[in-house]
Amino acid sequence: MVRKNYSEEFRRQAVDLYESTPGATIRGIAADLGIVRGTLTDWVDKYGTGRKTAADGTGVPNPVRSRHGGVDSPTGQAETPEQAIRRLEAENASLRAETAKLTTEREILRQAAKYFGRGDELVSRFQFVSDYSDTYEVKRLCMLVEIERSSYYAWKSAEPARAARAADDDRLAARAKVIHDQDSAYGAPRITAELNDGVAAGQRVNHKRVARVMREHGIVGYRKRRRVQTTVPEPADQKVPDLLERDFTAEQPNRVYVGDITYLPLAGGKNLYLATVIDCYSRRLTGWAVADHMRTELVADALRAAKALRGSLAGAEFHSDHGAQYASKEFAELCSRMQVTQSMGAVGTSADNSLAESFNAALKREVLRDEALWPDETTCRREVFRWVTRYNTRRRHSWCGQRAPAVYEEGGTATLASAA
Repeated sequence: MVRKNYSEEFRRQAVDLYESTPGATIRGIAADLGIVRGTLTDWVDKYGTGRKTAADGTGVPNPVRSRHGGVDSPTGQAETPEQAIRRLEAENASLRAETAKLTTEREILRQAAKYFGRGDELVSRFQFVSDYSDTYEVKRLCMLVEIERSSYYAWKSAEPARAARAADDDRLAARAKVIHDQDSAYGAPRITAELNDGVAAGQRVNHKRVARVMREHGIVGYRKRRRVQTTVPEPADQKVPDLLERDFTAEQPNRVYVGDITYLPLAGGKNLYLATVIDCYSRRLTGWAVADHMRTELVADALRAAKALRGSLAGAEFHSDHGAQYASKEFAELCSRMQVTQSMGAVGTSADNSLAESFNAALKREVLRDEALWPDETTCRREVFRWVTRYNTRRRHSWCGQRAPAVYEEGGTATLASAA
């Protein structure tokens, strides 16, 4: 299964890997990361610094950037002084035009920024284009704020109907406020009941609409605040059984996962931490996250990454140890929302999660080699990023018949399980 959508962080890490690896080539790095060579070239052109590391460790100009910069003569022959002057004048004019364009676009985006913090971001973008359509071309505005012109014009044509609904909502809010002023403890259910008291069936108002209008107009019933101790972990209310019983196999992808947290030692006594989500069918690392802490959000981010890759985890099982992060109420609620069933091995028994433990050991063995720790955080993140992406796309795995996990999934007979 080839991954189609890449986060900006992934793209920047890929470019950094290419620029920092001595003697690296676009073809080699692209193959390691399992992406198309042209895709990596585009990322280098967009995010690159213009420099890369030569095989001897020295910094040299990035050939990708040089090629796109267009500094060589089209014929590859030496230019005459007159030709060089004409070329430089043309490039200067082009740069001035590009600078003017970028200055204008920067000003447009600066003005648009204040719109993006409002409620519905998409609606805010439509409103921005509408407000500035007399100053700038609609096509250009839509391109900069990343919306379709057809969608904008459809939104614009519905403006009269929206205005009518907004006016109707304002009238409803005024009626709700009268009731709320009489008893400030009233919330949406009671105010809805008051509004519908004695009203004909066809004129009754829905409680969801009342709640929305009250929320938009800041009308809130009294709610007693609870005291929450944020520094004390909150365990889940349920006991989690061991559904795997050391059987780390699956008949098809996206059915059974294991995960764990491992520390990544740094010079100076500090650590980074890696959380993983591994598919038992192919041993593919479907989700991972690195952070300088071990809070629940670390393992939650790894599970969300797995969902982003698979599209859905509904119906899958996720097996882990009894770490506080996996046993927390927050993580249990996340699994519930994703329709993932939790499984946990016995306390203090690493064999009950040996597949995840084996992955952690392989990473440290193959990346650190004879070293005990990474020299700094940047190097650690960079080398872990390269290894985990290569693990899926290039590293041969005995379980997969000496194929990479991603290749094994693509060549297997099983189809990817998805949400029902």
